[in-house]
Amino acid sequence: MFERIVLAVDGSAPSNRAIETAADLARRIGSEVIVLHVREREMAYVGAVEIESTDEVRELVDGTVRQLKDAGVSARGEVLSTVFGRAARVILEAANEDGAEMIVMGSRGLSDLAGLVLGSVTHKVLHLARCPVLVVR
Repeated sequence: MFERIVLAVDGSAPSNRAIETAADLARRIGSEVIVLHVREREMAYVGAVEIESTDEVRELVDGTVRQLKDAGVSARGEVLSTVFGRAARVILEAANEDGAEMIVMGSRGLSDLAGLVLGSVTHKVLHLARCPVLVVR
């Protein structure tokens, strides 16, 4: 049914709850979880400026993979980079390339107006995904 699940993580509280949900789901149905973090960078006059450090990102992904494996789930991690505003597209492309049959991610809880104006990553993934998306609040 869901042999591969992409778990998009960003270190937020809803993302942490999504980790627990993905672990429970994957353990029950025997899925592999691909932990994905999209590292965004801002474009500036001097070039691309990283928003997060490499160490922070690796710690987040490696820690999540460890947490899933400790829970008895097959997991591996991926870190992808893109320019600010393209995270949703990168998540969708990665899910497609990895043959994921479900995407699990947290919702930051933006209001409808804020999500519309700011272009919530979760909102975009929900509307553009070809597979089921489980959003955890």
